Amino acid sequence: MASFNGKEIPICYASCSIGYESSKHTLPAKLKTLANAGFDAIELSMPDILSYGQQVSKSKAEIDPMDYQTLRSVAAEIGKLCEKEGLKVLMLQPFANFEGWPRGSDERKDVFDRARGWMSIMEAVGTDMLQIGSSDAEGISSSFDHLASDLAELADIFAEKGFRIAYENWCWATHATTWKDVWEIVTKANRPNLGLCLDTFQSAGGEWGSPTTKSGRIEHVSAEELDNRWKRSCEELSKTIPPEKIFLLQISDAYKMEPPLVDKPDDSGLRPRGQWSHDYRPLPYDGGCLPVEDFTRAVFKTGFRSWVSVEIFDGKGPEKYGDDMGPFAKKAFESVHALLKQVADTA
Repeated sequence: MASFNGKEIPICYASCSIGYESSKHTLPAKLKTLANAGFDAIELSMPDILSYGQQVSKSKAEIDPMDYQTLRSVAAEIGKLCEKEGLKVLMLQPFANFEGWPRGSDERKDVFDRARGWMSIMEAVGTDMLQIGSSDAEGISSSFDHLASDLAELADIFAEKGFRIAYENWCWATHATTWKDVWEIVTKANRPNLGLCLDTFQSAGGEWGSPTTKSGRIEHVSAEELDNRWKRSCEELSKTIPPEKIFLLQISDAYKMEPPLVDKPDDSGLRPRGQWSHDYRPLPYDGGCLPVEDFTRAVFKTGFRSWVSVEIFDGKGPEKYGDDMGPFAKKAFESVHALLKQVADTA
């Protein structure tokens, strides 16, 4: 738990964003480390389920991500590990490229089939929430009515199990890049079990920052105008979104890129902000450049007092923290406390 003006705030850590490719950084080791550092829950990532499944099977062959029978069995074991460490599984993530496919298309059938498979994994591991990131696929509809309709249909399927969906704006998405975009879509969908996953990186990195400029800021407007726009956006959020529709707040920062990234997709088709997100997101107060306090303050000004989750992807991690995840996990725990202390003037 973390404290905010005398209110206890539960804190979480995304399992995919601690450790790195190492024989020591297994999922059980991650869970023990996070529990010892004081975290209350994890966001369980599909890559960690696949990796742990391969580990316990002692097979060199990778598990098929569509082999839901095997994945359910692995998830059930992970649920037991979390229970042993006193950790809640807050949600399963990240489900990508769900919404906006043409009606009747193979792609649309595939994502609904995949969502049902992930539901079965959620049931096995003991969580009631799925994170869906706004799609960065080509060929999807730009109509927010269409995107909302897809999410509403899935939310109705999830409601049968008492499950929820946390929809997050990914700042490199094809259409829904901002908090205002995903809030409009969630409002149109109008389902009680569909809410928001807000993220300091996704909003500050999309509306204020840029990985393709020397300054680390958006540069097509003056610094003064950029700051004014950003402050207005944060103020609007604080007055617009009901706190109960924010299911969690993820926190991370971003490095100013030196040299800046080339302003075009990489060989895999990933856009620059997606590249930035995947490898250059440190903890708050650990070398980043984004105005994460502004966004955190805006979220808490809504009246939100629920889950705060650390989700960082720091490519410098191995050289900064070495093999031992323990000191880093404690640093992450302290980072949450420091951030909440800084925004404690929030009403």
